[in-house]
Formats: sequence, structure tokens, C-alpha cells
Amino acid sequence: MSDTFEHEFGGQHTDIKLEIVEKYLKRYSAALHTWCDQVWYIDAFAGTGRRTVRVKAREGDLFEEPVPEQVEHRRGSAKIAIDIEPPFDRLVFMDVKPKHVAALEALKAEHPSRDIDVLEGDANKLIKSEIAWEGWRKTRAVMFLDPYGMEVEWDTLRRIAETKAIDVWYLFPLSGLYRQAARDLAKIDGAKERAITRMLGTDEWKQELYSDAPRPAANLLFDMEPVDVRQRNADVAGLEQYVQKRLKTIFAEVLDPFPLPSIERPQKFSLFCAISNPSKRAISLAQSFGGSIVKSMPASHHRTGR
Repeated sequence: MSDTFEHEFGGQHTDIKLEIVEKYLKRYSAALHTWCDQVWYIDAFAGTGRRTVRVKAREGDLFEEPVPEQVEHRRGSAKIAIDIEPPFDRLVFMDVKPKHVAALEALKAEHPSRDIDVLEGDANKLIKSEIAWEGWRKTRAVMFLDPYGMEVEWDTLRRIAETKAIDVWYLFPLSGLYRQAARDLAKIDGAKERAITRMLGTDEWKQELYSDAPRPAANLLFDMEPVDVRQRNADVAGLEQYVQKRLKTIFAEVLDPFPLPSIERPQKFSLFCAISNPSKRAISLAQSFGGSIVKSMPASHHRTGR
């Protein structure tokens, strides 16, 4: 693989995230191909399709030889999706970075018999410009949203949900939310406020996540009246619950999120699975797949407390 397409990122949480999504894709493709005309995979922040991982050197001891640092090339979400059997009928990869798009085009060229589209541009614009389509009646898809930050707009999620045909795996940037949503509401400037509203789809978060703090006593020495302060009453777990609550307003079902990294507190991400198809069959399948996959993960990967 050319150094031009090197994409070094991620840690243990990346491996876990991709493992969960891969397991879901395998079960989804196998189940949906039994009754659906077309089954697609859509990756809105596809990267290069592969990733470079540096494995740290390990010192030797009485029983083991020392191991030098190693560089490994592992599959990213796009390559994982290509490898799924039975194969997806169509794969759509998007990315805003020209170098990533070039790498995805090279990956596409390695699989000339597959129906693969590579789109360059902002994922929100690309999705919203193409998502309204009558063909969703006979097509089902899984979409992976793994943004680089807080790029995913609520209106994009709403448009996806309206298809009633797409399962969404969304790696929600929980750390971005609790960094932007300062403890003191007055410390959130206009840009941060707009970013949070754009991501959550409402400005009611200011009322639902914040409440009046007890007023301090007046400063009689300087004849100063106390200033009202609104403070965030939701901790990290509360923020995650609020995001799930918001997603449930537009999706037919939203599974309980998987925390990532699972061994760190506070967690940085929440991996949500949202189902747009309101049929009992679709919801039951998603719940069955998601529940069994989470249970199959090693105990070290599970939530150990908030």
C-alpha cells in the first residue's frame, strides 16, 4: 500500500467499534438478503478504507523476548464492508478530504466487479441532496456515521430517519458535547451554542440540561445584587441519556449505546444504533442483533460504571 494512503489513527476503542459494526453488518446482510431486493452499505466518513496502527514495543522478561515497535496495516470500515458476505449490492463511500477520496478510489479499483461509489464532499450536503428517493421502498441500508468531530447535523439525521429504510450506527462525540456544554451556561458563547443546537436539533437543551443554581447572598459591602447562574445538571451519563432521548424523537428505535473507550472515564464516545424502519420485524431484528453482539464482547469492553 502506498505511503500516500497511510491513515494512522485510533486505539483500542477503534478496534472495538469496528468489531461491533462488522458483526452487525454480517448479520444484517445475511438476514436482509433473504427478502430484500437491494441491500446497501453507506459510509459517510469513510477515511481511506484502511488504517495504520503502531504497536508499542514491549520489554522482555524472564519468560518472553523483547518485541520492537511494529507498524500494522488493518482494515478500516470501508474495507470491512467490502469483505462482508453475502456482499452488499452497493457500497457508497464519502469523505471530505481529497487524499482520503483518492485512497477510496484506489480501493474501489481493487474490486472492479463491485458496485462502489466514492463521493467527495461534506457528508451532510451529500446525504441531504440524495437521500429523498422512491427506491427506498425496495432497498435497505446500513449507514455508518463516524465523524471527525461534531459535524453530523440533526437535519441530516432527520432526513435519514425519514427514509424508513436505513439502520444507522452513529459514533456520537460525547466528549465534544460535554466540552462545548460548559458547566456554567453563561460561559457558552454563540458559536458553541449554535454548534450544540445544530447537533441536537433543538435549543431546548438549555432548559433541559441546565437549571438555576442556588443564589449566593448579596454583597452588602459593595451593594451588589447576586447574579442568577444556570448550571448544567446533567453529568456525562445524563448527556448520553439526553442524546438517546433526542434520537428517539426521529428514529423508530434506538438501542442503548455502547461506551467507548469502555475502560476510560469519562468516556469519549457513545456508539448508537438507530433504526428508521418502524416495522416490528425490523426493530426486532435490530434488537436481536445488537443485543447479542454486545453480549458477545469481552467483559473488559463492557461498561463498568459511570
